[in-house]
Amino acid sequence: MFLIICFILGLVAVASNPSPYFAALGLVVSAGIGCGLLVGLGNSFLSLVLFLIYLGGILVVFAYTAALAAEPYPESWGDWSVLVYVIVYFSGLVYVNSNFVEGWGCGWFSGEEISGLEIVRGDFSGVALLYSYGGGMLVLGG
Repeated sequence: MFLIICFILGLVAVASNPSPYFAALGLVVSAGIGCGLLVGLGNSFLSLVLFLIYLGGILVVFAYTAALAAEPYPESWGDWSVLVYVIVYFSGLVYVNSNFVEGWGCGWFSGEEISGLEIVRGDFSGVALLYSYGGGMLVLGG
């Protein structure tokens, strides 16, 4: 539950900040916490791959936006204009959660499938599919 709350806080930090510096920081924190959620559900390999690929993409986007936005004093999360956005987004989240969502735990499941005496991890079977069928797609994409 703590990771879910931190994930939501990180996404609100990304959505409410007009400056690319702080928004990219919130995006990296949200990606790390989202990968922590995946680890908690049993998908450790998927979490690692997603984190490495996502951080590479964020690095490129952050370098591009930092080069375009040359503000000497960017707005931060403590400014009043950004605080208004944070309050609006949180009130929208509370409204949606109270009226449309049954509970926080609906739809979450772990990455293991148990059948008889064998346990199949979801992320490990994805790696097997990547090596068996992914080679042809790599050649076709190249």
